Amino acid sequence: MTKKTRILLVDDHTLVLDGLQARLELEDNIDIIATAANGLEALEKARETQPDLVLMDVSMPVLNGLEATKRFKAEQPNVKILMLSMHHDKEYILSLIQSGANGYVLKDVSSEELVQAINTVQQGGTYFSSGASAALFSQVIPSPQCDALSKREMAVLKALAMGLSNKEMAQSLDISVRTVEAHRQNVKNKLDIHTSAGLIKYALAHQLID
Repeated sequence: MTKKTRILLVDDHTLVLDGLQARLELEDNIDIIATAANGLEALEKARETQPDLVLMDVSMPVLNGLEATKRFKAEQPNVKILMLSMHHDKEYILSLIQSGANGYVLKDVSSEELVQAINTVQQGGTYFSSGASAALFSQVIPSPQCDALSKREMAVLKALAMGLSNKEMAQSLDISVRTVEAHRQNVKNKLDIHTSAGLIKYALAHQLID
């Protein structure tokens, strides 16, 4: 039997919470274990329920999503955080990533894409909806710190930071999945960074995105 992802939903609008819960509970691999109306309540509920993943709005009263994410990562570093927001401002999204969020989905996505984002993040990846990705990764610029990487490895690094799967990278770069896997391992080995979150932080710190 497939292990269900235990999710805590956080949004200050009751109708949004009810709608999300009703839709996500249709998925066989998702279990909504609690809901909360703000970041502070979310932290309290998380201590009680120990969720696998928190699906959280950004703009909330009492404690917003940004500050709540920082506290979650300090108190429960293993919990996955997927942000759900109407904001597509680059600096806003970067602040959340730097605070430890594992993904960022705009509220205009389909329910199917939201489920895909949840599954990707729960499996250890990162996920950005197309609008968020466009804001973040519109252009990759050279960096002297990345001289060790080839042009193709730089492209793979960008794709990794965007949360693309090996298959998606292969299609985008017009190479085989096996070749993607080789480039991916080379990037991790050369940078000595072995997690997707670490690669995103590296890309931000070394100004690889404009």
